[in-house]
Amino acid sequence: MEGSTNGMEYSGRNQKTSQNKCCSTSLKMFIGALAFCYFSKSLTGSYTKSTITQIERRFEIPSSTVGFIDGSFEMGNMLVITLVSYVGAKFHRPKIIGAGVLLMGIGTLLMASPHFIMGRYKYGTAATHTNDAGNFTVISTCSSDSQETLQQPYSGCQKEEAESSPFWVIVLLGNAMRGIGEASIVPLGMSFIDDYARPENSAFYIGCLNTIGVIGPIVGFSLGSLCANLYVDIGLVNQESVTITPQDSRWVGAWWLGYVVSGLLTLLAAFPFGFLPRALPENSQISELDHPSEQHKNPPSIMEIVKDFAPSFKRLLANKIYILYLAHSIVAFNDFAIGITYTPKYLEQQFGQSASKTNFLIGITSIPTFALGIFLSGLMMKRFKWGLLASARVNLYTGVTTLFLTITFFALSCKNLDVAGVTAPYQRSTEVQDIISDVLPSCNADCGCPDLQWDPVCGENGVTYISPCHAGCNSTKGAGWNMTFHDCGCIQSWGLSIGNSSAVLGQCSRDPNCNRFFYIYLGLQSLAFFVYSLGTVPFLTMSMRIVDPELKSLSVGMLLLAVKVLGGIPAPIYFGALIDSTCLKWGLKKSCGRGACRIYDIETFRFLFQGLTMCLRVLASSLLWIATIKIKREFRNDKQMSKDIKLQQPML
Repeated sequence: MEGSTNGMEYSGRNQKTSQNKCCSTSLKMFIGALAFCYFSKSLTGSYTKSTITQIERRFEIPSSTVGFIDGSFEMGNMLVITLVSYVGAKFHRPKIIGAGVLLMGIGTLLMASPHFIMGRYKYGTAATHTNDAGNFTVISTCSSDSQETLQQPYSGCQKEEAESSPFWVIVLLGNAMRGIGEASIVPLGMSFIDDYARPENSAFYIGCLNTIGVIGPIVGFSLGSLCANLYVDIGLVNQESVTITPQDSRWVGAWWLGYVVSGLLTLLAAFPFGFLPRALPENSQISELDHPSEQHKNPPSIMEIVKDFAPSFKRLLANKIYILYLAHSIVAFNDFAIGITYTPKYLEQQFGQSASKTNFLIGITSIPTFALGIFLSGLMMKRFKWGLLASARVNLYTGVTTLFLTITFFALSCKNLDVAGVTAPYQRSTEVQDIISDVLPSCNADCGCPDLQWDPVCGENGVTYISPCHAGCNSTKGAGWNMTFHDCGCIQSWGLSIGNSSAVLGQCSRDPNCNRFFYIYLGLQSLAFFVYSLGTVPFLTMSMRIVDPELKSLSVGMLLLAVKVLGGIPAPIYFGALIDSTCLKWGLKKSCGRGACRIYDIETFRFLFQGLTMCLRVLASSLLWIATIKIKREFRNDKQMSKDIKLQQPML
């Protein structure tokens, strides 16, 4: 009997060991598939941020509309996030996640489709290319022979494209599909790991996932940099006929190409989830009371789910600490959404950088430090076993430190580009002339220049002019990028001689100090990202630790819903409208409607961007500070209650 008992114990021990190994292997497979999913979705998300400027110019839409397109991801997400996070936790979570990833891939490919159904990109220019590769015909100089030709592109424009379709809506719908698909990934993935991983490993795994997720933006911004440097109609047009550079405000890169690449990658990430089990074998390290086996349980009925939802939701809202945490998250996500959406555009406009260079440098400086911070955050959570109070404190300290680091951004600024009639006078005077109603008759009044034309040239006086016509130029020499404009009356009005009154295509260069400020800004931003990311894993785990275990999925789902509805959706839209208010010169659609902005008042832009984000950080830190105080009080009360219970126990 004793030998039999020992044999049974040995057999049971082997069975448990086998189950633990199976559980460990299956969990690692799930984490590996989820990590690839995190990578692909963050790659697409960061690439979308990097194409904001390109989409704005390609579809000739203002920043507020681009913000609406960007917010469509959150709109799609919020439609299903609560339902998926609550109901999905009761069904086959890996397959639900796989279906969501598949939908994300389809939506990403849909975002690229307008390029293939639209015509080629056309921009207004003073030099139109003919069939002869070396022959350019100039139509906007200030000569009497060219005035009639000059006005042709702007005559009858109200009829030309009034019936054109708003193809940007397709991009919006594709992005919304991405949001619907993404709704299942975070709440179901995090709850699945937390259910089957050891408690001390759960935070580490989540930290690793988010670290891999942050590697995606490195590739995303690098891909955005590459595509932004390629002309939008690459392979379809003669590159010699393109007379603008990536620094030009009319330049549109191959924005669609990255969506094709990331879409195919996302489709590939969906397949592993179809082969994963609904639940893992029981882990001996996890109490069966906490995680009952789901392999043989039948899915609950719809009526049971609906009946149980209202009490669960009521319990969640009754948690005051959770409500404070939710308010903090909403404010913080407004700041995050504004920063991640418009930082590339801010750097382009503030420091005069191309979209390609900006995206590349963001990808290799700020994103790696953010990934390192998240990884260290997960390691510290595992090493020090931070509880709820410690997590709240770490999150608060990192937020306040980031706040003080970013105050320095106010001092890093550049002057507005000198554009005649917009930010600088046509002559050496203190008064800026209105190009639409008060151009100087002494230099270009007889040229008949279209008011809304934008084809900038740089004069020898260091001033940018809206077009060769607005510069009063009367003759040209050369072809392509060797083309120069001569005998420019407005440049002569600065006191220059006829021999020094020429201009070349493109805007004038910025102050050399501006480039130095750009690199200082990137360095400080990388440091701020690193400090802020150290609180990421504590922030994510707080949403599951401040509620009852059975409410974890609902807690995460409600958190994601709230930050998307009140942060991710409105923030890009209302801040995009604020950016539009700083525009000094709008472009023109062929249908005569207002197109994309060509030049901004960068000083006002800077104060709006930095001032608003700073106010949001102060408010977010204040709310988290209040929540931390309440957590500390609850912690003291629980500790005192434990002492009282021990004192009341009879001594044996």
